[in-house]
Amino acid sequence: MSRPDDGPQVPRYTYLGPEGTFTEAALRQVPGVENAECIPAGSVITALAAVRAGTADYAMVPIENSVEGGVSATLDDIAEGEPLQILREVLVPISFVLVGRREMELSEVRSVATHTHGWAQVRNWAAEHIPQAEFIPASSTAGGARGLLDPDTTYDAAVCAPLVAAQTGLPVLASAIEDTAGAVTRFVLVSRPGALPVPTGSDKTTVVVPLSEDRPGALMEILDQFSTRGINLSRIESRPTGAGLGSYFFSIDLEGHLGEERVSAALAGLYRLIPGIRFLGSYPRADHRRYEVREHTTDQAYRAGQAWVQEILNR
Repeated sequence: MSRPDDGPQVPRYTYLGPEGTFTEAALRQVPGVENAECIPAGSVITALAAVRAGTADYAMVPIENSVEGGVSATLDDIAEGEPLQILREVLVPISFVLVGRREMELSEVRSVATHTHGWAQVRNWAAEHIPQAEFIPASSTAGGARGLLDPDTTYDAAVCAPLVAAQTGLPVLASAIEDTAGAVTRFVLVSRPGALPVPTGSDKTTVVVPLSEDRPGALMEILDQFSTRGINLSRIESRPTGAGLGSYFFSIDLEGHLGEERVSAALAGLYRLIPGIRFLGSYPRADHRRYEVREHTTDQAYRAGQAWVQEILNR
């Protein structure tokens, strides 16, 4: 992933590969990416490590699924190590097909490879139609399918996106096998820390908050910083830090932008409580849905309150 020393620099994007993953489909939604260098990575951790090392400018990785919730590899990796920043989010509808190394009946399928999140979204279908099949974990849905092209591969079939089946020419044994129609996966574009996108009125902010002390009321103190300022949390998940049982951090998405008075006040309050808080970015929502801001929590209301206090201090 070296770059020439002269001439215009082409942006370098990495993503959870190989080609044909849902992550690549998310990356293709980024404006201008068709003129960039796109490099598949073997794992989420590898993709994010490339950004930290400077061998890639951006990484597209999955962070949340509407069926299975947060993607632990992403949540855990961006919560520690050198800081990273989320620039944007992308939503991709998810549908799966079952492909085989050859044409075969479903009753012949003895083993199936795919990503764990992919398997979780088709397990009911699998239990009904291929109950005899063993699940083989793969690094990605596309990786599991492309593995069928290797004559040394021992598994019979794979669960993947229809795009991969079209790209590889592998026979489709069954289509639309997802258990929940309309499932969506949320992806985020990550870079090294830099300037924030301007507020749009339809923004999301992501933070990581370590639970420094496991005691009654600790979580309530965190939530109070948001509730008293009228900030809605669209996602909150606890994840183990790896330091031992009972040691957790919270990964939180909230409605709003750090440039808004109410959001900056909430995060400043959290920082006073928990200096280890990690800011992961304020960025536009993919669905463009605007959120309601109560009148007493608008920027104008905060500034009016600050002006009132200053007037008293200046007497």
